[in-house]
Amino acid sequence: MGVLVGKEAPDFEATGYHNGGWGKFKLSDYRDKWVVLCFYPGDFTFV
Repeated sequence: MGVLVGKEAPDFEATGYHNGGWGKFKLSDYRDKWVVLCFYPGDFTFV
């Protein structure tokens, strides 16, 4: 699956840290809002 500028991103669920705790988040929960996603593939590892 490719990503195209100007097209809707596919929905997904991820675990994240927010307001002092961990939780599950779905991209579709933020529909019609601005969203910035950051991915650090080596974060929290001892690589």
